[in-house]
Amino acid sequence: MYPMTVDHKSLTLDEEGMGKRNSVESVSQARSMAANGFKKNYGTAYDEDNEDNSCCSVIITLFSYILVFLTLPLSIWGCIKVVQEYERAVIFRLGRLKSGGAKGPGLFFIIPCIDTYRCVDLRTGAFDVPPQEILTRDSVTVNVDAVVYYQVSNPLAAICNNDDYNRSTRLLAATTLRNVLGTRNLSEILSDRESIADSMHQTLETATDPWGVHVDRVEIKDVRLPLQMQRAMAAEAEATRDARAKVIASEGEQKSSKALKEAADIIASSPAALQLRYLQTLHSISAEKNSTIIFPLPMELIGAFEEEDNTATVRRRKKEKHSN
Repeated sequence: MYPMTVDHKSLTLDEEGMGKRNSVESVSQARSMAANGFKKNYGTAYDEDNEDNSCCSVIITLFSYILVFLTLPLSIWGCIKVVQEYERAVIFRLGRLKSGGAKGPGLFFIIPCIDTYRCVDLRTGAFDVPPQEILTRDSVTVNVDAVVYYQVSNPLAAICNNDDYNRSTRLLAATTLRNVLGTRNLSEILSDRESIADSMHQTLETATDPWGVHVDRVEIKDVRLPLQMQRAMAAEAEATRDARAKVIASEGEQKSSKALKEAADIIASSPAALQLRYLQTLHSISAEKNSTIIFPLPMELIGAFEEEDNTATVRRRKKEKHSN
């Protein structure tokens, strides 16, 4: 080991005492805070616990107890406090956090001269994130608002680590909404609201945990687009639907033409099938429109006229040839 130099031995008694006091105090504070589930996030570089402060605290506390005892029973009304089932009281004695954690629910005692307390509501609260005008990754301006549900999970951290946890949580939710949506496209914002809400929830939960605040859930309420963008998207959707309808109609025509061709081939191979189809058509017409009068005409008669026309045409052409 290296020998100690003069510089290492130049520590004064005050510095050594301060080092011992800080080390002992840090260990004791860490144990007490760990028992309460509370960790201080503010600076402790100037915390002092000297003998003068301890003596003054003892003297003031003693005089306070004597004053309360002398003014009984009137002073009892200032010493007894009540908190509701959903509340907890954080007590400070002479400006220091009193050991034992948050009090409640029910009755608890304080010394009016030296104790102060603040009540914290543990019920789940909700607030609306104001509409945020956000520029998406594909350069589209949208207005988005959300709802955040939260509750206080650690009253000591909510009071000691933040001057106003409600306001801080609101501002953090607004900035988180802008940061998360600024990295998404418009299509993702419109279709992936659940994933955006989950991302915001995780970010808020991590950031508000040192404040003693637990974020239950985050919901995206509404995404408002500019009027021109709405018209453009409506025109695009309408054109897409029209194109899809035309494709479907053309596919239907193609399939129907194939079916008609197959039916025509089957009917051509059997003359009786054509006659049956003719009778079926007559039956359907008579069932739907009873006022319609139908005169059946045999197909053979039409065929005879067609044959006569064909023979007359052939004879006329022969005569024309002989005359020439």
